[in-house]
Amino acid sequence: MGPFDESASGAADTGADEATTSDTIIEITPGALEVITGLRADEPDPDELGLRVAVISGPGEDFRYDLSFEAFLTAGFSDEVRTIGGLKVIVPADSVRSLNGATLDHTESQGLVIRNPNRPEPMQVEGLVADDELSAEIEAMLTAEVNPALAAHGGFVTYVGHDDDGVAYLTMGGGCHGCSMSAATMMDGVQTMLVEGIDAVTAVRDLTDHATGSNPFYS
Repeated sequence: MGPFDESASGAADTGADEATTSDTIIEITPGALEVITGLRADEPDPDELGLRVAVISGPGEDFRYDLSFEAFLTAGFSDEVRTIGGLKVIVPADSVRSLNGATLDHTESQGLVIRNPNRPEPMQVEGLVADDELSAEIEAMLTAEVNPALAAHGGFVTYVGHDDDGVAYLTMGGGCHGCSMSAATMMDGVQTMLVEGIDAVTAVRDLTDHATGSNPFYS
């Protein structure tokens, strides 16, 4: 893991597109840059080290990150290397899309934190349907009504698919991921909205692994 142990979560309405990747991929605020360069100064051969930033969560999971120092001259061929304020930043190819447009910041209360406008890729579950008319209705309602309601708590839900019985399967992220009240929110709030709003939806199932949400409001 290196000298960092940072987990963060973030959400937005759309994901980033590799074709429009920002020049730096991820921004680093002056405060975060000062902290990182200070930590790097304590490492052997600090001038040879860059900051590696990678997304380590899987599809359907809220974003979790790994930050570590790495010799930038030995970065992998497919890694993206940028220079920000004199610091080399290394982003693995498979993390570029998820980190595009994100900001690494530092606050006194939270320490280093990544503010990410992107949303995790949806989970793929065998046997569920996610590309039919009912799925489009569910997605539309989540976008227009459900997620705006959850946004006040820093959370969101992501549609995974539905089964033959009309059960909609979702995951929760942001402020709802890992929260002790998240399951109740899903069943009592989101399920009520979907079942009452869409005749073909009979129930909701939560596929979120809430045990990984160790700091759900860290965003």
